[in-house]
Amino acid sequence: MSQVLDSPLHDFRNSFGGQVITAGDADYDTARAVWNGDIDRHPAVIARCADTADVSSAIAFARAQGLEISVRGGGHNFSGAAVADGALMIDLSLLRQVRVDPETRRVRCGGGTTGADLDSATQDHGLAVTMGTISHTGVAGLSLGGGFGWLTNKMGLSCDNLISAEVALADGRVVRASESEHADLLWALKGGGGNFGVVTEFEFRVEPVGPMINFALLFWETDRRADALRVARDALEKLPKNAGGLLAAGLNAPPEPFVPEQYHFAPGCAVIIAGFGTAEEHARLVDPLRAALPPLFELVSLIPYVGLQQMLDASAIWGSHAYEKALHLDGMPDEVITTLAEYLPRKKSPLSFLPIFPLGGAYSEVDEDATAFGGSRGARWVLNIGAFSPDPAVLAEDRIWVRELWEALRPYASNSGGYVNFMAEYEADRVRTAYGPAKYERLAQIKTCYDPENVFHLNANIQPG
Repeated sequence: MSQVLDSPLHDFRNSFGGQVITAGDADYDTARAVWNGDIDRHPAVIARCADTADVSSAIAFARAQGLEISVRGGGHNFSGAAVADGALMIDLSLLRQVRVDPETRRVRCGGGTTGADLDSATQDHGLAVTMGTISHTGVAGLSLGGGFGWLTNKMGLSCDNLISAEVALADGRVVRASESEHADLLWALKGGGGNFGVVTEFEFRVEPVGPMINFALLFWETDRRADALRVARDALEKLPKNAGGLLAAGLNAPPEPFVPEQYHFAPGCAVIIAGFGTAEEHARLVDPLRAALPPLFELVSLIPYVGLQQMLDASAIWGSHAYEKALHLDGMPDEVITTLAEYLPRKKSPLSFLPIFPLGGAYSEVDEDATAFGGSRGARWVLNIGAFSPDPAVLAEDRIWVRELWEALRPYASNSGGYVNFMAEYEADRVRTAYGPAKYERLAQIKTCYDPENVFHLNANIQPG
């Protein structure tokens, strides 16, 4: 572990506008904790930045002291990339200001903003941008890696809607990446992760959504899981652009008021369809699904858009021990469904499940080379195998389950590198595979331009060219 000398640290504290936290401070353990409770690391210094100048100051101090640098936006990454032993953590959690311009349909937000922060501000004007499915996810990590969500079909990925970004670079400069300046950097930020600098502000385009949307959740018990997976697949493959969907394979029924008490925590499969058009349009999506396989129970209702965004928060409780792997699929043949049906009963934790997102609409309309996103625009599904448990021993068992199921599904995958935001481990070959040789090489050249010494490497790392 690099040693931070008392004198330089004292000077750094005195010149820093935010808060500098070390192991001797009472709030150190709280400050170093991240969403994934399986991560227990001890940074040498936590620099909780008050503004962009603080970020540049923290980068300079870390480099002068020979400390590795990690960056925390929302702290929601499965791998715990936000925190590293003996490193300096740049903590952006104070940078959560959101400014909406409803006239131009633009929103700017700080690098520490969460999805809930952004949704709250944009929904005041009936606007939204694709922003994940767990509301306490950080905007930074989500968008820099791609960003799937309920609006993927309607608006594409989070990164597809990124217009500009303010970035603190390793050499001390602060630049604005946009189509008119540092356009290469803007391209790289659209899916290339935190490899190129610390993004202190994002600017997105937003579109009218909500404030109320049409919602349907249909649930089938585990004995009918294969049939449920088939009818859900068939329904989600036909979603129009004004709807979003999710197939939740292996989901245990939540103990919510709309669930009959005798089915609380029952294992099964669910499909969620969110409609952003009329109630009649939504009914035309839900009615055939219900008729094809009557569900064990259902909820069909108008709900607030922000409620949709928070719907799955209980499946990803802060502090849960978590692990995941993912694959892109060009299709979901019956062989995939047979494999899923075989493996679903093997999970140990009631919280573990597979959120499977259909890909189409606006997502598939973006040119493959328009962004750095490491996934095929021709893929029709992204399949995430998530293990969650408050008990680390149970997680250890489900980690094996995740890996075995992932291996069993690899023959059907279009990209075994997967989606970088769904990686709990950053094996070099998987990162390269995720981007593909041509895109990875382009990213490596941009990395050479903006971070030639690979200062920002505690991530799904792209080596300088």
